[in-house]
Amino acid sequence: MSEKKIQSALISVFYKDHLDSLVKLLHEQGVTIYSTGGTQEFVEKLGVPVVPVEGLTGYPSILGGRVKTLHPKVFGGILARRENAQDLSELQQYEIPEIDLVIVDLYPFEETLASGASEQQIIEKIDIGGISLIRAASKNFKDVVIVASKAQYPLLEETLRANNGSTTIEQRKVFAGFAFEVSSHYDSAIFNYFKSDAQGQVFKQSYNNGSTLRYGENPHQQGVFYGGLEKIFDQLNGKEISYNNLLDIDAAVALIDDLDGTAVAILKHNNACGAATGASVKEAYLKALSSDPVSAFGGVIVINKKVDLDAATELHKLFFEVVIAPEYDEAALNLLKEKKNRIILKRKPVAFASKQFRSLLHGVLEQDKDTKVEVLSDLKPVTDRKPTDEENKALLLAVKLVKHSKSNAIVFAKDGFMVTSGVGQTSRVDALKNAIDKAKEFGLSLDGAVMASDAFFPFPDCVEIADKAGIKAVIQPGGSVKDQDSIDYCNKHNIAMVFTGFRHFKH
Repeated sequence: MSEKKIQSALISVFYKDHLDSLVKLLHEQGVTIYSTGGTQEFVEKLGVPVVPVEGLTGYPSILGGRVKTLHPKVFGGILARRENAQDLSELQQYEIPEIDLVIVDLYPFEETLASGASEQQIIEKIDIGGISLIRAASKNFKDVVIVASKAQYPLLEETLRANNGSTTIEQRKVFAGFAFEVSSHYDSAIFNYFKSDAQGQVFKQSYNNGSTLRYGENPHQQGVFYGGLEKIFDQLNGKEISYNNLLDIDAAVALIDDLDGTAVAILKHNNACGAATGASVKEAYLKALSSDPVSAFGGVIVINKKVDLDAATELHKLFFEVVIAPEYDEAALNLLKEKKNRIILKRKPVAFASKQFRSLLHGVLEQDKDTKVEVLSDLKPVTDRKPTDEENKALLLAVKLVKHSKSNAIVFAKDGFMVTSGVGQTSRVDALKNAIDKAKEFGLSLDGAVMASDAFFPFPDCVEIADKAGIKAVIQPGGSVKDQDSIDYCNKHNIAMVFTGFRHFKH
């Protein structure tokens, strides 16, 4: 029979939020409730009769609560197949009551891990009884309803009210699907905690609470974001964040976190079209905007300091999709909110994962994030002329910016800002020429600027072209079999060049 009326329920939960109305409904519908520990006390305080699990099993909760429901009289009542005569006979023989509904959740393993708790505290939050109950009830969905999260309480309550305490097999299967999502996510988190080289190359990641986006990269593509954006930002204004917004926001946050002082970056299609540091947010923004005011239109602006009214007044003159900052003055926020679709994000302090991955070819690529940020001691001079102090500052800024640019990439910088860049080219020479052409287009002088490359120069042509454009200091990883050709050219033309030993490809 597809439709079954719930006559008995086992309730054992860690979180009691919104449980009261559900318990009262079950009582109204004549359901016998079994429970244990804190949940039993909770039910009793509601004035609802409850049968202690200990009374059913004949055993108390033991081992500090590690063993409560792990008993044949519990699992037999859940797993018994109601259409199987042998199963029903054994239930009768061993005086095991049928259990038609299981409401259970799991210890907060991920939350405990994230809190920085000790290993012993983390281990104690690995649920045993709960996960076993979820699997048992889900396996027997033909006869049993499983609710494995408080997120499903409203759906269960709605179902029971609509059907006078009964459920269909289709509804029970839906609840079982929710339950296996909970258990698989939980087990993935535990696996990643224990994961070591001994397991070999195994990839398991789980994200829940997906958000359907308006569309994907293009309108004809569907898109979903899996993750907790609310843990990273408060959205203070604006329309729904799009797929492409998310890509730019991710690139923007990664870039700004590498910059020192008061910094602003403007991004378009995951690349910086302007970036600068300054004495104020306003100054840094205007310097960043000067690099490429055309590309800045419709871009994403990221700032690492509070946005005041002076800065907001300048920002407000430009059409942009998103602004990100750790804080906003009230007057600044009110001004920026005048554009109702403008997305305003306030960053929260949060640590990001050290790994990144992407799907391709029916598989997944995983790697360590490129967290290398060059410092002065990483700069190894290889030419006769050494960079000046000012050139070193510009070189360090340029190499941070080129790290966050699509390869092949060239960045010119001076005076605390990115003059121009050439990005995403199949040839390093083309990237260089694009950067030079852009500087000319916007009337930006390259005299005194430095050049950064995300990878080595296989030939001396790049330093030669840069020299003729006015560049007098270069930073690159080095590593080409023909490094000496570029070094020789620099020595001949009084150009300072440093190697870092770190390549920064970005694809």
